[in-house]
Amino acid sequence: MPSTPRTAQPSSPAPAGAAPFVRFQGTVRSPRGHFPGIFALANTLAREGRLSEEQYRFWRSANDWYDAAYPDPSATDPTVYDDALHPGAVAWFKPTATHLLDRIPGYLDLLAAHGVPCVRIESPDPGRIVYEDDVQVVAVPWEPAAVPSCDGGAP
Repeated sequence: MPSTPRTAQPSSPAPAGAAPFVRFQGTVRSPRGHFPGIFALANTLAREGRLSEEQYRFWRSANDWYDAAYPDPSATDPTVYDDALHPGAVAWFKPTATHLLDRIPGYLDLLAAHGVPCVRIESPDPGRIVYEDDVQVVAVPWEPAAVPSCDGGAP
């Protein structure tokens, strides 16, 4: 049984050699200065009415699955994404959340069909952890996020 989600205590950098956390995000900053995550990118396409009927069914079904599969950090701690308290905080999958990562390719296909760039980034130390549960962390980057680059490989 998964542990209860909790707001994490401030953390220090992860030890060298730690398994990387994983995040999928856009390459263009949002108006708030953040790189939107994969779910925000897909949700924007749906909200703007840009999805075909088939794409919409996929998006709705996949979002429903993810909503049931893991906790929403902001439901546990409404301040977790508060820019004044946790500037730049973003969610990262834990490397052990393979059941969640296995379903990401459908989102990548959806975004690619609409020309929305998305990159996979990994880090053994995504920043100061402000929330943690069994499958994810929300972290404030140690330094301001740089524009992600692509090496031409698959995200």
